[in-house]
Amino acid sequence: MATAADFKRIGNYARMYNKDLNFDRRNERRTVPFEVVCPGYSRTGTLTMHKALSILGYPTFHFSSFYENSRDCLLWTEAVKAKFYGQGPMPDKAFFDGLLGHISATTDSPCNLFTEEFITFYPDVKVVLVERNIDSWEKSWTAYCKGALNPVLHFICNLDPTWAGRIAVVGAYITRIQAGYATTLDEVRVRSRVAYQHHYRDVRDIVPKERLLDFDLRDGWKPLCEFLGKPVPDVPFPHENETKANQAALAETGQLALKHIMRNLAIGLTLVGVPVAAAIWWLLQR
Repeated sequence: MATAADFKRIGNYARMYNKDLNFDRRNERRTVPFEVVCPGYSRTGTLTMHKALSILGYPTFHFSSFYENSRDCLLWTEAVKAKFYGQGPMPDKAFFDGLLGHISATTDSPCNLFTEEFITFYPDVKVVLVERNIDSWEKSWTAYCKGALNPVLHFICNLDPTWAGRIAVVGAYITRIQAGYATTLDEVRVRSRVAYQHHYRDVRDIVPKERLLDFDLRDGWKPLCEFLGKPVPDVPFPHENETKANQAALAETGQLALKHIMRNLAIGLTLVGVPVAAAIWWLLQR
């Protein structure tokens, strides 16, 4: 079970220490209104926005939400492959109502890749766009990709297909897309900057001006609450250390994956070993 210390260390990624719900949302329906989309790129304060929106009372989705319900990864992988690789039918409103029916706000990937669908399917949704200085972002993003695209990490995670493997697969897809379809770190360095610029241009072109807030995290609660029609909370505006949280979360994901693998291996050996031991005992009694 995740502790307060875990959340302090890695933010919402601490959900990895809670039991995986393994809940299939494919046929679920919307239970809360979908109100806010934050389509900024990863590494632009998405954890901060997750915490801020949560404080304002919005049930909020962030990539780290996968750690508590890894089955969501399967549906998001379907959606990403359909939109960006032409594999399978495009997700419709019913698909997103099932997948995000319990969610009122989104931030981070993969949700930031579906801004056009969200503003089309949900005409009342508001868009809060956080953009970071591109030089600062590029440095942080490249450091993140160095870990996220690490083949050793992916090998370990994929040996645990029921949890870490699901997260690794969807994570690889969306990291590569955000990096301009890069598959290596060298390609990340070459392509990411242009992909970042195109993303922000496209969001501003797609979203009607009256539904869009260009938001600077340094401005705190006032402009955000005015745009969303919420009272200013009586707590400081959060500032999560996304770089530190992501690096720690990647390392801890690998460690947890190894624990899952060892546990499953022990169970498998036990299931095989008991019948074998019984057969040997039976033969010895003859």
